[in-house]
Amino acid sequence: MLGPLRGLKVLDFSTLLPGPMATLFLAEAGAEVIKVERPGSGEDMRYYPPKWGDSSINFSLLNRGKKSIAVDLKNEEERAKLIPLIEEADIIVEQFRPGVMSRLGLDYEAIKSINSKIIYCSISGFGQNGPKKNLAGHDINYIGDAGLLSLSLGSTEQPVVPPALIADIAGGAYPAVMNILLALRERDFSGQGCYIDIAMTDGVLPFLFWALGKTSETGINPKNGQDRLTGGAPRYQLYPTSDQRFVAAGPLEEKFWEVFTKTIGLAAEYRDDSINEEETIRQVASIIKAKSSSYWEPIFRLANCCCSIVKTVEEVLEDEQFRARGVFAEQLMSKNGDTIPAVPIPIINGLKKQGDGIDRAPKVGEHNEDSVSYTHLTLPTIYSV
Repeated sequence: MLGPLRGLKVLDFSTLLPGPMATLFLAEAGAEVIKVERPGSGEDMRYYPPKWGDSSINFSLLNRGKKSIAVDLKNEEERAKLIPLIEEADIIVEQFRPGVMSRLGLDYEAIKSINSKIIYCSISGFGQNGPKKNLAGHDINYIGDAGLLSLSLGSTEQPVVPPALIADIAGGAYPAVMNILLALRERDFSGQGCYIDIAMTDGVLPFLFWALGKTSETGINPKNGQDRLTGGAPRYQLYPTSDQRFVAAGPLEEKFWEVFTKTIGLAAEYRDDSINEEETIRQVASIIKAKSSSYWEPIFRLANCCCSIVKTVEEVLEDEQFRARGVFAEQLMSKNGDTIPAVPIPIINGLKKQGDGIDRAPKVGEHNEDSVSYTHLTLPTIYSV
């Protein structure tokens, strides 16, 4: 299986996480992804710890199965060498601040004049327009600006930093892939490409659907950690165990709540949590805290009431459910021949390119010489980039 995107060529100017993860999706579905990096050092993610072989493990995980060419984008002659690749490309992904690609002569309008069928995707924190478009930021800034962070901050004494890069992945990479696929389908009808402006902050807003609805309808702003799904309810809560583990309790529906309260032996006067939610939380917490995670895990599994023990990453890698589904079957290989599980990409096997199950990330400029398009590069005078 070569993948449903076989035959498509992607030029990837992006760095770090959002763009590289988006193009990893495309590569896993069969597209040829050519990563454009600066000569010598390559992109910044190559140097993020921890080190693995001769590169960063994070870079390797995000860029497996891609090609790499090294081009000095600040050099006009070097930029001109990209034109044959631009003529052949179907998709361009870039992640610079707004205006950078324009100053390089590689913005959508310039590329469109060379290849009218190009699908050009820009990923940035705040999008290509608006008063914040040029502000520097990272994931924590974007989810903060989108209001998501305000819903579950922890206390002022001990604020909680989210464990996932929500804006980068869910607000950037996923919308980029979705819109690129939609644009490819539209191109089937129109024969024309288009420009895609992905703002990671915008992409976070669907996560606030209930909070936006509540605020718009009632005028009541959700308070930090006090709503039903952010820590204010006993039915959707983290309860510590005696061995410093946690029970993830989500018995929201009445049928599950009844099973849960009976299973743990909660006193009858606290089972109606609408009377005093805080007291019910305290009573449940006291019961859970009295026993270890190894005690509660089989009990909750048998009860089947939306309660489980929070797993460590090490446990996830050995989890029977993921093993049964082959989630970590694909392997990533370093220069030294060491292997680790590749980052699972949620593309079903029937739509994913099939290889030998072992992949690796490219070296900087590894494919400069063996790319035919790149070794016969001349700049026709009609092009000016």
